[in-house]
Amino acid sequence: MGVQDYTQRRWIILAASCIINLCIGSLYAWSVFADPMADHLASIAGTEEQNLSLVFTVANGIGPVTLISGGIINDRIGPRRLIIGGGILFGAGMIASGFATSLAMLLVTYGLGVGLGVGMVYGATIGNAVKFFPDRRGFVGGIATAAYGISSVIVPLAANALIDSYGVANAFKVLGVGMLAVICICGLFVERCPEGFAPEGWIPRASTATHIGTTDKDWREMLADPIFFIMIAMLCCGAFSGLMITSQASPIAQDMMGMGPAQAALIVSMLALLNTAGRVVSGFLSDKLGSIATIQGVFVLTATSMAMLFISSTSAEWVFYLGICGAGFCFGSIMGIYPGFTASQFGLRHNSVNYGIMFCGFAAAGLIGPSIMSVIRGSCESYAPAFLVAVALAILGLALTFLFKRKANNS
Repeated sequence: MGVQDYTQRRWIILAASCIINLCIGSLYAWSVFADPMADHLASIAGTEEQNLSLVFTVANGIGPVTLISGGIINDRIGPRRLIIGGGILFGAGMIASGFATSLAMLLVTYGLGVGLGVGMVYGATIGNAVKFFPDRRGFVGGIATAAYGISSVIVPLAANALIDSYGVANAFKVLGVGMLAVICICGLFVERCPEGFAPEGWIPRASTATHIGTTDKDWREMLADPIFFIMIAMLCCGAFSGLMITSQASPIAQDMMGMGPAQAALIVSMLALLNTAGRVVSGFLSDKLGSIATIQGVFVLTATSMAMLFISSTSAEWVFYLGICGAGFCFGSIMGIYPGFTASQFGLRHNSVNYGIMFCGFAAAGLIGPSIMSVIRGSCESYAPAFLVAVALAILGLALTFLFKRKANNS
């Protein structure tokens, strides 16, 4: 197949990848399943309702394992087989969760099965899509990750309807079968990007702020580069506040602002929508302004949003809404920028593995952010002090961007 054919077909591949990411993004709809599943397990065991937050923690934290290993496999067998294999693991994990009779079983089926499946599929779709668009790395990274993020808005609607009609166990089974089929069918439309591919009519520009790295580096060379550690620390700082708030958005709204469940649910939807918008907008801006300049703006907005949330309990309600919107937008922005940012710095050839390793910064934030929020809420009986921690990390992230520029300019 010639360059012209791939230049046209890459849009079909991107569309298929986005639909696949929409399915696996249902991982972030866990909060919809949590309470009904806790009641379901309690009724089976004849015990009190259990706290199932550990299930999401495991599923979210295990992803980098298959992101990295899947990246290595992707380079050998191509993304199509990896996506189908990961889709089978993801769908089987969802279906098996419908048969779970204990927390331990749910940790295996959803925590490990779904979590590992997401890592395999996500790494293949994002890495391959970015390779097909060297002319629009930031924008395509934003679009592909936005499809993953918008799932937390769409899937809960279907999940709630299924749970209300058929029960939570059957909801897992139905969604598992449906998503397995969609992922595998769409996976057939995904093709491996030819090495060195450049779209027809595109002439690569000289190294700019959006493309500081000039050579392809494998994971060993990336880890030997001090800039990698600055970048992964920046990612951790950028994802911290978003993951901290996303994990407990509804309780925060009810506890701090006295909102009812319906209004708190609206907050969760707003957070998810702004998260999605941030991925697209920031991806586009990173192509125009440069990744670092865009990330610097994100950190400034993050610090401002966290400060607004800190004072919101003693301020007007609109301050809280603005803070939540800013938090969602900034969280999505970081996730939208980083696939293209990583490829720009370390090259496209090994980006599947490199981005998987970089994603460990996100996983670390996913473990640290919600934990700090819970500890502070328990010890201070308030969520507010946690937002000051988030402000401090946003300022640290901003300082790291200047260190990055200094190191990059000297390399």
